[in-house]
Amino acid sequence: MPATAHPVIQAGDHKAYLEYALSQAEKSPPKPTNFRVGALVLDVDTNTILATGYTLELEGNTHAEQCCFLKLAKEHDVAEDQLGPLLPKNSVLYTTMEPCNKRLSGNLPCTERIVSLEGAIKTVYVGVLEPEKFVGQNEGRKKLEDAGIKVELVGGLEDRILAVATAGHKQTGEV
Repeated sequence: MPATAHPVIQAGDHKAYLEYALSQAEKSPPKPTNFRVGALVLDVDTNTILATGYTLELEGNTHAEQCCFLKLAKEHDVAEDQLGPLLPKNSVLYTTMEPCNKRLSGNLPCTERIVSLEGAIKTVYVGVLEPEKFVGQNEGRKKLEDAGIKVELVGGLEDRILAVATAGHKQTGEV
């Protein structure tokens, strides 16, 4: 599989990384039953994007973060739960929406996937908190922080992120 060309983004430009994650979210098919989310894993020390993902990119009811980790696991020829020690020591995750803490599909929630990487992901940068539409209040941020993973909300893209995330949802007043 050929390497994907990623844009060159200045180190520490959190908004630009989230904009790139948002461009990934736009690839996700609009459906009334999920949010369109984009994500990327970054090696901070080398400012290298290791993987990108978006909702439903891979087979099954996959979330953006899950797609990043599955692609990295395949690249390293390991199971996803063995990926943590292989990631660079200073890896971070950018995701347009707060990682889920509950999956209605029965899949492992993204917060559990992040925690299972045993500290490989130091910080999760998010564009918006998860709306309460499908699973109610998301306790994911607390779970990540309890595991020693910083969660930072990056402002400035909320309206665009929510417009992309909810494309395909019935809007108030629609029949």
